[in-house]
Amino acid sequence: MTGSAGNFRVTVEKRPRYVDETKCTGCGFCSPYCPVTIPDPYNQHLSQKKAIDILYTQAIPSTYCIDPDYCLFLNRKECKQCSKACQSGAIDFGQKPEIATFQVGAVILTAGFKDINPAHLDMYCYKESPNVVTGVEFERISSASGPYLGNISRPSDLKKPEKIAFIQCAGSRSSVSGNNYCSSVCCKYAVKDAIVALEHEPDIDITIFFMDMRMYGKGLDQFSERARASGVTFIRSRVSEIRRDKNTEDLTITYVTEDGALRKETFHLVVLPTGLRPSEGSFALSRATGISLNEYGFCSTGLFDPLLADKEGIFVAGGFREPVALPDSVIQASGAAACASELLSSVRGTRISEKEFPQEGADDESLRIGVFVCHCGKNIAGVVDVENVRKYAADLPQVAMSTENLYSCSEDAQTIISETIKKENLNRVVIAACTPRTHEPLFQETLREAGLNKCLVEMVNIRDQCSWVHSHERQEATTKAKDLISMAVAKARLIKPLDELTIDVIPRALVIGGGLSGMTAALSIADQGFTCYLAEKNSELGGNLKNLYYTLRGNDPGHCLKQIIKRVLSHEKITVYTNAEIESIDGFIGNFRTALTVGNSDKKETVELRHGTVILATGAKVHEPDEYLYGKDTRVLLQHELERNIASGSYVPADRDSVVMIQCVGSRNKEHPYCSSICCSTAVKNALKIKELNPSTDVYILYRDMNMYGFREKYFTRARNEGVVFIRYNRDNKPEVTEGEGSLWVRVKDRILGNDLKIPAHLLALSTAIVPTQDNRSEKALAVPCSSDGFFMESHVQLKPVDSYIDGIFICGMAHFPKSIDESIAQAKAAASKAAILLSKGHVKAEPIISVCDSSKCIGCTLCIAFCPYGAIQMVKKEKGKRAEIISAACKGCGVCATYCPTKAISMGRFTDEQINAQIEAFGAAIGKDSN
Repeated sequence: MTGSAGNFRVTVEKRPRYVDETKCTGCGFCSPYCPVTIPDPYNQHLSQKKAIDILYTQAIPSTYCIDPDYCLFLNRKECKQCSKACQSGAIDFGQKPEIATFQVGAVILTAGFKDINPAHLDMYCYKESPNVVTGVEFERISSASGPYLGNISRPSDLKKPEKIAFIQCAGSRSSVSGNNYCSSVCCKYAVKDAIVALEHEPDIDITIFFMDMRMYGKGLDQFSERARASGVTFIRSRVSEIRRDKNTEDLTITYVTEDGALRKETFHLVVLPTGLRPSEGSFALSRATGISLNEYGFCSTGLFDPLLADKEGIFVAGGFREPVALPDSVIQASGAAACASELLSSVRGTRISEKEFPQEGADDESLRIGVFVCHCGKNIAGVVDVENVRKYAADLPQVAMSTENLYSCSEDAQTIISETIKKENLNRVVIAACTPRTHEPLFQETLREAGLNKCLVEMVNIRDQCSWVHSHERQEATTKAKDLISMAVAKARLIKPLDELTIDVIPRALVIGGGLSGMTAALSIADQGFTCYLAEKNSELGGNLKNLYYTLRGNDPGHCLKQIIKRVLSHEKITVYTNAEIESIDGFIGNFRTALTVGNSDKKETVELRHGTVILATGAKVHEPDEYLYGKDTRVLLQHELERNIASGSYVPADRDSVVMIQCVGSRNKEHPYCSSICCSTAVKNALKIKELNPSTDVYILYRDMNMYGFREKYFTRARNEGVVFIRYNRDNKPEVTEGEGSLWVRVKDRILGNDLKIPAHLLALSTAIVPTQDNRSEKALAVPCSSDGFFMESHVQLKPVDSYIDGIFICGMAHFPKSIDESIAQAKAAASKAAILLSKGHVKAEPIISVCDSSKCIGCTLCIAFCPYGAIQMVKKEKGKRAEIISAACKGCGVCATYCPTKAISMGRFTDEQINAQIEAFGAAIGKDSN
């Protein structure tokens, strides 16, 4: 790669697949004839991949390819069994590498990661025992589409394991493996896999051996508690040895308990949730692009530029930057797109073309319904008798054809569905697959490509509602799938084409909250070329960043804050309102109207803003506890107060000082049942600063789990090496703080010694929960739902982590959940990216699944307005008085208004009373048929 930001020349080599993608049908006839099975060091027990195979089941394109490293013909000029088996003549051994050159303005690197090879971890017996499996292998074992069809079995004898052990930090947090960092995701997916296993086999005994359960992130600590409540046993210990019994293939684990006792316990299956390491091509990619990698081999980024590599114009996201979970990868990907959009804003729209769809045909009165039943691999077909369901659907009235798809959402299946619609002249389609929440837009677009209105498809969720919830009841799940399809077909007979409403978008954004996240979002939107309003309730910008004076990495937050504020105040496209309160927000996506009260008590004025989108960056605050003598003794401080005192010089650690820090104060309890993510890092940061100022000062950190995830692990290690003492306490036996003889005393039970320790404290620092800011006026005006924790709720925790439930309103920073500086910046960029998509398109299309009010039936009672959660109904003056009118763009199609309307004046697009009644009648008929 050559060039610079705005003008890169990128040359790539495309390896030959040795299969003609235009001819390959994905039938798979070739693979069974291949005599070579590829050994996989990361999946040695379950891998059955051949030298010619598909990359993975849902790969796009869904065509096969040949691995040249293992193909007998490419290496020894013998075999060619795949050529003989391929009926379409797609095998092409004459393919050569192709060189392609691209001229681009920005580059985003998302090269991903690789699992740590467990074969290198001798103490875990992975190479010797088939019953020691990786986390990935266990995912395949428990999957309905896996080799055991979702039955929890151990590889050695395919028997159900009565006892399963999960061993955390396999290859992570270890100088022996060379991976001294925490891989961040392992605790999360181990808990998930344990819960899934218990859902399959409730009587299995599962134990998780761990060092610290790092369940940081929204809802994840509660997820861990759910596992405990389900019967999962958690043992804090690093396993020292696994011994294999060659006769039974059982595995004996040796470990030391917290009280120092040596224990041995036998398990039937051991799972290693292995850590993550840089992908194998990271170093070559680094050399080719001219970027730097950090000490672990991941891309090097800055704290205040978390998505920027150290070469301008090159951005980074996901596992190539640092081991992260799926939501963080999605956030960083959107954020990196915003960075690229900022750089390329001057040429936006110069190389795009709008996708064109065929003209929709007239709605023929003669109904021809097509039913497509999805296998979803074994995800559905492993439980539901798909062939039986397909035959049943084919006999339903007005069903013209019924067929099956292996994966209905795959690219080739979409093509098949589109072609079938045209060939069979279908005018209604029923898809029996998974959830419409994530897949309905895909099938709607397929209908449009076939020349049908997007609303002429009806989805049946036979995955979630049949195969998943009735995984042990094959006959019942199959019967239920038939009933659901019968109901869908009954409704399909009555659905009609509906038009989408096109709404112009006001090309301006409003960001609420002037902290780090809010300012970052505003700058990103403005740098992408759009006008932005920034509203801050306080008299100055800065938010929580004003309380930070140093960081673990050594940055100067105050200097960075001044630079950001200067950029915001001087940007020609940003208008800042301080001392601003939200009075009201009306409107809908693309067309919001906000009333602000601006000014102090002496002089206030109301400002009305019109804008197309909203970003919520209202932040959070530190919880102030009523325990541990806080507020009663000046020697008891919160961590940010200690940081301020250290930075200002009002506290200078002395030789004989003893500083005690208590973690999880007011957090991970009934009041705030979540981990606030950043408290441990803050405590370690302050402890290291104290040690830096005076190494002779004693520092104690009393903790439950040290949540030093990712590369923060090295600071945890440094703190221990520099003499910081870490003492774990149990949530049922919290530390006690008393005052006596002019000193503070902290009593805590040492779980190793089994005795109470009494520690003198010249200073006590409390790491308290981060809690949402309470602004009832703004919350009422916004009507954005909050989670049980009080933080704004995202639309989808994995796939839409910055979208709120209200279209056009996005969330970032601590308004979403407590997070660090780099995480806040990444999410602010992601929110700006989502907002800019709307602003740059200039219009949005409202979903047709909305309410419609018949003014001739409406009596103007306003019940619908009172119950509408989205403010999508207004009263409009008509000839016979005021009547309800639906604001189409704001309506979410929830149907609440229709249920409360006393005159049945309101009906729902695609959910009319007639359609619902038809479904009920079809279900009743099916029940009657079954009983007979």
